[in-house]
Amino acid sequence: MTILARLQQWKEQSKISPEQHAYLAGLSRGEPFSLFLELNVLLYAGVLSFVAGFGWTVRTWSQQLGDALVLTVLSTILATCFWYCFSRAPAWFPGETPEPSPIFDYVLYLGSLVWSLELAYLENRFHLLSGQLDLYLLATAGLYFFLAYRFDNRFVLSLALSSLAGWFGLTISHWSAHQDAAYRQYALLYCLLVGVGGTLLQRRGLKPHFFPTYLNIVANVLFWALLSGVFNRQGYGLWFLALLIACGASLAWGLSRRQFAFVAYAAVYGYVGLSSKFVDAVTDETALLTYFVVSGVAMLAVLVQIGRRLGRPA
Repeated sequence: MTILARLQQWKEQSKISPEQHAYLAGLSRGEPFSLFLELNVLLYAGVLSFVAGFGWTVRTWSQQLGDALVLTVLSTILATCFWYCFSRAPAWFPGETPEPSPIFDYVLYLGSLVWSLELAYLENRFHLLSGQLDLYLLATAGLYFFLAYRFDNRFVLSLALSSLAGWFGLTISHWSAHQDAAYRQYALLYCLLVGVGGTLLQRRGLKPHFFPTYLNIVANVLFWALLSGVFNRQGYGLWFLALLIACGASLAWGLSRRQFAFVAYAAVYGYVGLSSKFVDAVTDETALLTYFVVSGVAMLAVLVQIGRRLGRPA
C-alpha cells in the first residue's frame, strides 16, 4: 500500500482530519509547504535577542561610551522605528488589518523594546522619577496599548498587558513568596480588569481578534495566583476549590470553542495543584514515583486524544 493510499484510508477512518490529509499528502508528493509560522517566531526571537544583546552592551560599556552616545544611538533607533511605522501604516481601522510591508511588525516590535531599554537607562543613570518604577510601567503600558491598537499587533499588546501586570506588582521575583496574599489580590484584580476590558473592547468591535490574547494572559495569571494559594501549607482549601472551578471553566471553554490551549491550561495547572497536595500527604518515595509516572502518562495520552478531536472539523 502506498503512502497516499494509507493516508486516504486514515482520512476515511477519521484518524486524521481533511486538513491533515491534505498537508501530509502534499509532503509525500514533494510539494512545497509554508514555514511562515516558524520564520515569524524566529524573527521575533531575533529582534528580542538583538535588543537583549544591545542592552547588555549598554550596561557593560556605558561608562566608556558615555551617556550622550548611548542616548543618541537609542533615540535614533527609536525615532527611526516609529517614523517608519507611522509613515507606512494605513488609516486606522477597528477590525483586523494586514501589515503594510513584510518587515513592518518587526520594526514596530523593535521600537517598542528599545523604548523600554531607553527608559530603563534614563532612570538608572539620572533617576528622573526617583525610582518610582510603577509610573514607568504605567506609562509604558499606555504607550504599548496605543501602538498595539493603532498598528494591529498582538505581540505589542502582550507587552502592554505584561507592563500593566508589572504595574499591579506582578513580577517574577515575587512569585516565590507564596505567603504574600497581597500579590494574589493584585493578580485577581488584574485578571478582573483585563478580562472585563478585553470583553468590552471586543463587544464594541475594537480589534475583536485581540480577545484571545486577553483571555490567554488572564487565564495564566489567574492560574498562577490560584496555585500560589494552593501551595500554602495552611488555609489552602478555598484556593484549591477555586482552582478546580477555574480548571472546569477553562476545560469547558476550550472544548466548546475548540481551543486546545485552554484544555491544556486546565490539565496542566490542575495537575500541578493536585500533585502538590499529593506530595504533601504521601511520604513514600515508591508511591510518589508511581503516581507521577502513571498520572503523567495518562494525562499526556488524554491531551493527545483531545488535541486530535479538536483538530477535526466539527
